[in-house]
Amino acid sequence: MYYKGVYHLFYQYNPYGAVWGNIIWAHSVSTDLINWVALEPAIFPSGPFDINGCWSGSATILPGGDPAILYTGINTANQQVQNIAFPKNRFDPFLREWEKPSYNPLMAPTPENKINASSFRDPTTAWKGKDGIWRVLVGNKRGHRGMALLYRSRDFIHWVKAKHPLHSSAGTGMWECPDFFPVALKGTEGLDTSVIGQDVKHVLKASLDDKKYEYYTVGTYLHQEDKYIPDNTSPDNATGLRYDYGKFYASKTFFDSAKNRRILLGWMNESDSVASDWQKGWAGIHSIPRKIWLDPSGRQLVQWPVEELEALRGKRYEIKNKQINSGSTVEIPLADSSQADVEVAFDLHSLEEAELLDPNLVDPQLICSEKGASVKGGVGPFGLLVLASKDLQERTAVFFRVFKGHDSKYVVVMCSDQSRSTLTKDVDKTTYGGFVDVDLADGKLSLRSLIDHSIVESFGAGGKTCMTARVYPQKALGRDARLFVFNNGAATIGISRLSAWTMSDASVN
Repeated sequence: MYYKGVYHLFYQYNPYGAVWGNIIWAHSVSTDLINWVALEPAIFPSGPFDINGCWSGSATILPGGDPAILYTGINTANQQVQNIAFPKNRFDPFLREWEKPSYNPLMAPTPENKINASSFRDPTTAWKGKDGIWRVLVGNKRGHRGMALLYRSRDFIHWVKAKHPLHSSAGTGMWECPDFFPVALKGTEGLDTSVIGQDVKHVLKASLDDKKYEYYTVGTYLHQEDKYIPDNTSPDNATGLRYDYGKFYASKTFFDSAKNRRILLGWMNESDSVASDWQKGWAGIHSIPRKIWLDPSGRQLVQWPVEELEALRGKRYEIKNKQINSGSTVEIPLADSSQADVEVAFDLHSLEEAELLDPNLVDPQLICSEKGASVKGGVGPFGLLVLASKDLQERTAVFFRVFKGHDSKYVVVMCSDQSRSTLTKDVDKTTYGGFVDVDLADGKLSLRSLIDHSIVESFGAGGKTCMTARVYPQKALGRDARLFVFNNGAATIGISRLSAWTMSDASVN
């Protein structure tokens, strides 16, 4: 959240080890969303309502500007209950200390409400309706139906469960870390979470505990009925739209009132083993904060790294109007590409070579797995080889392929191929994939990748499709890491412009 000129990031943390357990709320602050200073923990077990753990939740800015945190506590009976905490000193911009009132918990499972006490967690940021009543969602499931339970309150203390959830979806399992927020139909500015109006759509996101990835829908919030209806532009299930098709989970957005934007942060877990985590002494990182808004089509969201990141850019290397022939690999000679920011605009001069998409291949991740970066194609694979060794024994490939669909339209797939990312064996090298909703009438396609040692965050077509990979190269380290543009398709690909920057270190905790 943003409070008195300071950004606050609260996160799940185990102070005693690099694996999950003993969960408290750690706390870091920033003035630019990039450089962070760690403060003392904000919330830790202290009462019967949270003595066995302080799990996920959200912050809400109340009228008058005071913040409140709703969070899930694990009580003495190991039930999941919803609690509240307030700043001990609201005049402290760093909000170093938090206190919990004696009337916790605010929401709890009872025989009457028939809530599963082991699947009742992660309250959202609350919003205030036109009737002056507060609403908040809590993740839940009934059988294998995921749902967002709705609670209402007039005073932010006494909460009553609504008869029906705001929304649910069959076959999706437990909805962790739900998020619900408005987006403007036009423009890229964000909206306060309580905004309701004619020129507004709403987004509902769920983190799927069964799948360990997230999906979202864009739809209409019927505020008088407290009902959410997704548009029919994407499936309302685990095959639906995702913020990120890679290693990205338990995300949360907030409204940044300083710059009128909605900011998204996600958790990137490790891809190596638990034994490696113990050895490193840490596990899990946060994504670069992303500005998020509704695409002009209204069908999906768009994401882009916050502008403050550009302050870390160093020396720039640029290419203009270059042709990348079939089978070519061109090195981008940065001094150190283990920390880099790369933006490239591709020109697709001809799509005649595009392969016909197999009608049985409807899962983009399966397409990318079967047709990795080394599998020759028609139009593509073309893109970047990042964190690559000089001999290309190690490389992470971020690329596009263009297919002919069965309705004569072209289908664009974006892939992140980790199959050769490291010589280490005890690593998850899953290849990720997502469709890109883009019109190729102008023959243009763009890609941006943020590279940071073990992290590759990529943004296709201006942020329409995003993909995060965790990789652990053994050879492509520091100045031995190389960066290439490649084309393994039959069609020649043009680069109208490529800009690559070395990146300096952020100051993080």
